[in-house]
Amino acid sequence: MLVDEVAFLLRPRDEGWVIDGTVGMGGHAEAILSLSASSVRLLGLDVDREALARAGARLAPFGDRVRLAHASFRDLERAAAAEGIDGVRSILLDLGVSSWQLEQSGRGFSFQGDEPLDMRLDPSVGEPAAARLNRLSEAELARLLFEYGEERHARRIARVIVRRRPLHRTGDLVAAVRAAVPRAAWPRRLHVATKTFQAVRMAVNDEPGALRQALTQAPRLLEAGGRLGVLAFHSGEDRIVKQTFRALEPAGFAELEPSPRQPADDEVRENPRARSAKLRVLERLS
Repeated sequence: MLVDEVAFLLRPRDEGWVIDGTVGMGGHAEAILSLSASSVRLLGLDVDREALARAGARLAPFGDRVRLAHASFRDLERAAAAEGIDGVRSILLDLGVSSWQLEQSGRGFSFQGDEPLDMRLDPSVGEPAAARLNRLSEAELARLLFEYGEERHARRIARVIVRRRPLHRTGDLVAAVRAAVPRAAWPRRLHVATKTFQAVRMAVNDEPGALRQALTQAPRLLEAGGRLGVLAFHSGEDRIVKQTFRALEPAGFAELEPSPRQPADDEVRENPRARSAKLRVLERLS
């Protein structure tokens, strides 16, 4: 999403390193490298090993200009140091989940099918979604759904989840949401379980916590004139980015534009998931 905007704003004009903190399927990385000088190199990070494999195949034509690592962007500085990188020209943090992860991974990110209720971006670590939903109290579940999903029916949904436990599959969670939310209150443009699935995924992967850690480290890695771009899809995450960028202004940073870049109408028509995307770019002035 916003591939052209990301590539235009974050491609280095000369030699140097780029870090793609969520390389995913490699789309943004491919665009940046294609528009950059051959002296520009890219380090791609991702916690999803399957995504890394797909990115590796896509970026193979760029040869040794690309390095990939199984790591979270919450460990930006450690990942850079492991590659001998002490300064970068640009950093991208794409906070979204890829269409492949939603539709084909079989890990329970989507409410469209009936899959194991896992939702971990890295299935080798952490607690699956089912275990968390079956463990938390009703009050904790309601808080999770409201804070991360901005779900106004959070209390109703939490109550039904507790009543129907244990949940094991995405179909169990969808059924709980459908039973909890009055039919007249179902959104017209979104699936009734959209916000619930988003909230659970964000909690399972501690996405806000990872973002805060990355935003602490990324500015320290930027060289003078370097840029940090964050592509957010959730208003709470965009708020964190906006507040962090403003707090960095006295330290010699500035947001490139006063308002975030958003997808054009034609991109939203082609990919409805892009409708909530917001791209903010921070530049290190000195």
